[in-house]
Formats: sequence, structure tokens, C-alpha cells
Amino acid sequence: MNVFLTGYSYWDNTPRGSAQIARPVIHQQAGGTGTYEDPITLAVGHEKRNGRSYMDYPAGTKFYVKNLQKYAIVEDLCGDGPKPQTGPCHSGYQGHDWLDIYVGGQGLDENWVDRCMNRITGIQQVILNPGPGYLVSPGEIAASGCATL
Repeated sequence: MNVFLTGYSYWDNTPRGSAQIARPVIHQQAGGTGTYEDPITLAVGHEKRNGRSYMDYPAGTKFYVKNLQKYAIVEDLCGDGPKPQTGPCHSGYQGHDWLDIYVGGQGLDENWVDRCMNRITGIQQVILNPGPGYLVSPGEIAASGCATL
């Protein structure tokens, strides 16, 4: 399937300057190397009803991002405020679901990480609920310069 992929970093996470995540599954903080066994944290849109958040994809859902050669796992929420359902993470982009992958970036220049994230932003092909065996380029996305194929 095709999705609109963006990146979020240590620098623009909520709270800012942290790797805190809302729905830990295998990580206690955003991270991962992108392998099947250690997928990278992914944030998805959600809506709030009666004080509870309902995620667009359940925590623990795995994706494989072909251009990044990385596995990712839903462990975080994308969109802040009292009505995140009115924001782009939940409503999507031009008919595509919006996924926000953690690129890392702690210890790297914030402006450089921002430019790096811009390189991966766009319509990307992903595989929902992939099995093991896809080609992987392990490591933090920002450390690789947000390189895509």
C-alpha cells in the first residue's frame, strides 16, 4: 500500500528533546534498528473520544518501508491537542494514510535532522503486517542521512 510518510525526531517529539512514546510495545523509548526483530518506532494518527485515544492502527502493528529498507512498529501517537482527529495525521494526505517514523537524531544538529526528515517525506510504498525476510539496512535513520533507495 502507499502511505504518506513523514519523520519525527528527538528534537520535535512531544515532549521536545525526548524519545518518549505513548504506546510502548517492544521499546520503552522511540528507537529501533529497523530489523524484523527490532523495528523502528512509528507514530500514527488517532482520535480522542470521551478522554480516550483511539489509534488509526493498533499498537504493535508492523510495517515494512521499502525505500528505507526498514521494519517499523506502531508505538506512538501522531498529532497533539484536544482534537487530534482534525489534524493531518488522522485525516491523512491526499487519500493516503499518514505514518510518522522515528528518525532519532539525539546528538546530531537539529537543523541537519530537519533537512534529513524532509528527504523521506512523501508518498512511500509500505507492506502492512510483513513477515521476516525483507532486505534491511539496519541503523538509525538520521545517522544514515535519511537515505532512501
